Amino acid sequence: MPNPGEIVSSLAEIARTWPLLALWWHLYFAVCVIALIAGFKPSRRLFGLAMVAPMLSVSALAWLGSNPFNGTIFAFAAIVFIAVAARIGVGNVRLAPWPFVIAGGLLFAFGWLYPHFIDAASILTYLYATPLGLIPCPTLSAIVGLTVMFGGLGSRPWSSTLGVLAAFYGIYGALVLEIEIDWVLAAGALFVVLAPYSGEPGRHVR
Repeated sequence: MPNPGEIVSSLAEIARTWPLLALWWHLYFAVCVIALIAGFKPSRRLFGLAMVAPMLSVSALAWLGSNPFNGTIFAFAAIVFIAVAARIGVGNVRLAPWPFVIAGGLLFAFGWLYPHFIDAASILTYLYATPLGLIPCPTLSAIVGLTVMFGGLGSRPWSSTLGVLAAFYGIYGALVLEIEIDWVLAAGALFVVLAPYSGEPGRHVR
């Protein structure tokens, strides 16, 4: 495993090298959110599989960025989440109680606007150029946020696995890499683990 300095350098290089891919992932998540707001009600299985795609992106870029640890972890995580999603069932996603919707929305926004690793000439740059879908923490924050908003997809295995991954990267980023904003992701890990226990999910997305 690379040392902390090498990891931070690799993450920064990925963020600088792949701005068009970052734009693509912002558009990807934007389409997902807009579709949900417009009334599209995907199955929990489809929703879960849609969250796996950015994990594969993080894995591929980690391998290209000479970080086999992140590459391996995210490739393995993607396989696990595909297997879990296949067993979730075909019921439609439903909103969690409003405290979880609000917390999830804030976590999603944090992942979308993740301010580290970019030098923004304008505040608008944060709307499309942050390393969402490129590196672990912003990507996990967005996935955790959406999962929390929809009650952990009603799946304790999905939420628990995602919570462990988020806790590891949040705490490691904050304590070892000294990226203090990653405490937000660590806090999100608690919400995503609790999400399936938040009671009966709220209304269907409309």
